[in-house]
Amino acid sequence: MAYLIPNLRRCFCLNSSNNINVIQTAAYHANVIDHYENPRNVGSMDKKDKNVGTGLVGAPACGDVMKLQIKVDDNGKIIDAKFKTFGCGSAIASSSLATEWVKGKTVDEALKLKNTDIAKELSLPPVKLHCSMLAEDAIKAALSDYRIKQQNPQKE
Repeated sequence: MAYLIPNLRRCFCLNSSNNINVIQTAAYHANVIDHYENPRNVGSMDKKDKNVGTGLVGAPACGDVMKLQIKVDDNGKIIDAKFKTFGCGSAIASSSLATEWVKGKTVDEALKLKNTDIAKELSLPPVKLHCSMLAEDAIKAALSDYRIKQQNPQKE
């Protein structure tokens, strides 16, 4: 007989001699679970807005797709960030954390965010490091899109 205790993310099994065996059922750190269960900044912005940069990245090997958008004010400071991610808990958590971290930073400061920082904060295991790499790539793609829009202003 097995009992799953959700808050502990462990399964307690009683064998025939009434000994208790503990089996780890999830390798997700509490920070990943928090961002997965309570994602921050989910949503979209108008990609046609000249102050909005959009990054869309994917990992064909695992099927994760991440869209991250930033909104930048006239002083070059990121005032808002949104994401939509189709993927595992680590991908969603990486996106959520990335949007939190870019808010309030300048475009240049946001470029300095690294996947290793995201992975460390979320305690991602090696098999999930590609999720933090996707988040870094999404940030860079969004910043690149924003910069291109600033160089080529569209006439309204």
